Amino acid sequence: MRSVVFTADFSSAHQWVAGRSRAYPDGGPTNTGDNKLDHLTADPEYSRTGTFRARRRADGLWDTGLLTTEESAEGFMVRSGDRLDTTVRLPTAPGAWPAIWTWRDGGNEVDVFEYHPDNPDLLELSNHVRRGYTYVRDAAVRPGGVVDLSVTFGARSVIWELNGRQVFADGRGVGSRWRAHLIVNLSVCAGRYHPTPDPDVTEMSYAVTSLVVHRPRGVLQEPEGEEPLQAC
Repeated sequence: MRSVVFTADFSSAHQWVAGRSRAYPDGGPTNTGDNKLDHLTADPEYSRTGTFRARRRADGLWDTGLLTTEESAEGFMVRSGDRLDTTVRLPTAPGAWPAIWTWRDGGNEVDVFEYHPDNPDLLELSNHVRRGYTYVRDAAVRPGGVVDLSVTFGARSVIWELNGRQVFADGRGVGSRWRAHLIVNLSVCAGRYHPTPDPDVTEMSYAVTSLVVHRPRGVLQEPEGEEPLQAC
């Protein structure tokens, strides 16, 4: 049995910090070394409604929306054994790079999904903790399509479901002590692996309409640096 331990309210400054992350050099605002044209912004119009936007700047970069639980007042982290459920509406413009992922100190990244409209029916699913990854093709995955995704961060296997159907179990897992903050964002590709946006495209977006984390009952939220506690 599981209990809901986190329900995303993207408008909440208590839950989410906007426009910066230690996943970016010096916390941002740019990350060109990762083939991104992002210039992170804390402007609520870019993320706080659950629609994550990117808009072209005059300097060739793009103002982009990013939210993270890192350094928020609540400081929520997903943990080994948790399941994350989310519903997203995918972007349509080539060059868009939406993702939901985890981050803590560089060794805790799991990608709930990444998507690139130039591969219209393909999702990228990755466990960077223990190098488990795959590409999933499905007719439900398409530019502008709405998909339900579930990820269980198992100690021995991370399991992904798409629209209620299991599509990948990596058989590697994250280990029993794993934990990490959540990041939800829209990046823009710089052209190394995926095309940059067409010259006439000035804005892109995708929407996250729900994001909920469930935890096995009896596992409590423990202080930093301690092992999970079991309820009596």
